Amino acid sequence: MKMKHIFKTLFVVLFVTSFVACSDDDDTTFPPATTTIAEFVAGNPDYSSLLAALEKAELVATLSGEGNFTVFAPNNAAFDAFLTANNLTLDAATKEQLEPILLNHVLGDALTSAQLTTGYRDNLANFSTYVNNSDSGVVINGSANVTTPNLNQTNGIIHAVDAVIALPTVATFAVADPNFSQLALSLTTRTPDVDYAATLSGTESSPFTVFAPTNDAFLDLAARFGIAANTITNTAVGSITPEQLAIVLNYHVIPGTRLLAAGIPDLVEGEAPATLQGERYSGIFIEDNEAVIEDETGVDATIIATDVKATNGVIHAIDKVLLPAAALADDVLDRSITARAVATPGLDLLTAALYRTELNDVLDRPAADGNAYTVFAPTDDAFRTLLDGRDLEDIPVEDLTQILLNHVIVDSDAISASMFVTQGSRYRTTLATYGDTDNNLSIFINIDGGVILNGVATVTGPDVDARNGIVHVVDEVITLPDVTTFATADPNFSTLAQQLTNADLVTALQATNGTGTPEAPFTIFAPTNAAFDNLSSVPTGNELRAVLTYHVIAQSNVRSTDLASVAGEVATVNGANVTISADPATVQGVGNMTASAIVQADVQATNGVIHAIDQVLSPTAMQQP
Repeated sequence: MKMKHIFKTLFVVLFVTSFVACSDDDDTTFPPATTTIAEFVAGNPDYSSLLAALEKAELVATLSGEGNFTVFAPNNAAFDAFLTANNLTLDAATKEQLEPILLNHVLGDALTSAQLTTGYRDNLANFSTYVNNSDSGVVINGSANVTTPNLNQTNGIIHAVDAVIALPTVATFAVADPNFSQLALSLTTRTPDVDYAATLSGTESSPFTVFAPTNDAFLDLAARFGIAANTITNTAVGSITPEQLAIVLNYHVIPGTRLLAAGIPDLVEGEAPATLQGERYSGIFIEDNEAVIEDETGVDATIIATDVKATNGVIHAIDKVLLPAAALADDVLDRSITARAVATPGLDLLTAALYRTELNDVLDRPAADGNAYTVFAPTDDAFRTLLDGRDLEDIPVEDLTQILLNHVIVDSDAISASMFVTQGSRYRTTLATYGDTDNNLSIFINIDGGVILNGVATVTGPDVDARNGIVHVVDEVITLPDVTTFATADPNFSTLAQQLTNADLVTALQATNGTGTPEAPFTIFAPTNAAFDNLSSVPTGNELRAVLTYHVIAQSNVRSTDLASVAGEVATVNGANVTISADPATVQGVGNMTASAIVQADVQATNGVIHAIDQVLSPTAMQQP
């Protein structure tokens, strides 16, 4: 299961599913109801202000008739305080003013306090109501406390509250919902020069569609940028400057539209609307029945809860903080490897491949244990050569993932082009894996005449720095290597490569598991050029084939760590045995006077592993120096 799907499942359980009433599990008993909700209010002098408002709004009949309502009922003191605070009187207030306020206190289902689980419900004013039910009691929209619950009536349940529940704005829910506490802090204490409370509580530029990052989304942002959480009290991203944070927050708000979830699919084929920050999202699309938003830096956020409805807009919760290109200032929010790929002309197909495999998320954050990525980035022309008229979608995701990972090295430091030259030609390990095992594939870096990978891809654009590593643009896709790839790419095996061609063994050694004769995977003890040079003469014809197959163990991927378990005589494809030793790591042929040292171990390919040796193994008494 994809990690974002796991997150979505956990969040929705808390954020959405818990809103559903659990009446079958509620064993609360009530005395028999004898009055309707309206009759109860009319008969209780402490609710005379509420009754007067219901009468003026022409809602008495609604709450007198059949139905199953939940009513949060403010008493006179609460109602009078609300009127005073809003410079209103019941005499001056109109039906049009009072009706939505009163319906904002009414749910369409009769729910006991036990059934008022934490979460959102739509009320009869067609806005959302946020219920926070904790050990401290039930609080509505962060402002009204239930003081007397479960007043059972013939057409529903009344819960007395100590405040009028004002019509909610998008700011109301950002403050009321603990899942948005990081967002609320960012909107208030972290951006003192921007009055977000006024903006998101008001009507200027409204209605708003707000894609609201959850607390976990902010923690994810901190992890992506290596920012220590809680650098200031209760704030996940304290070292981001207020100016940068304001740019980020504005990017989550679309002004002038109230985009409900039902309308999101309509945007998939069209251009994303402009945000309050000014930049647009690079795309909104549907994936596995989930709505996903791509930003301008390689991040794709999944909408995990929808349609929190306020008077001046709607909120959708998302699992990532979205970033516009303008937020990527060099001092803190520097570009990740993914963001570099997105921003670099000519890497569009690489970017699309990263999104398709979800490796855009991987390369948007630091490598494990503080390490850095070194990424070889194929150009669009390189991908077109690989695709040969196909689309990216024609390559299975699993295969495309491994191809991309074959371009990634993880090390304690990012490896610049000058470091490659300093280190010399050598093997390194990529993140691609061999078969169903944990063996990572090798990559051969040759610095003769430039930096060349596996003999096929040349670095043409070196040293593109990123916050989590470095990118080198290459002119070919580095396809997954088989054992012949390294025989061809590594100049130390040039004689072996030629002899494999002479013996007509190349095709057999390119076979994958179960498709060749002999069958892969192979363990190959590969003589270096120097080993062949030490022969007084190189065999030919059938004798050459016999000698070369004597260096191959079929149906086995024996790495250096496995030598001890196979030590002793081991059958080769030739039919004769070689003798393997683990300490020291050697292999000896029947006709060899001494054992051959393994001088380069564990060159891993998709269909086997190579160990370079310093002698040519002899299945019989060959001429030796």
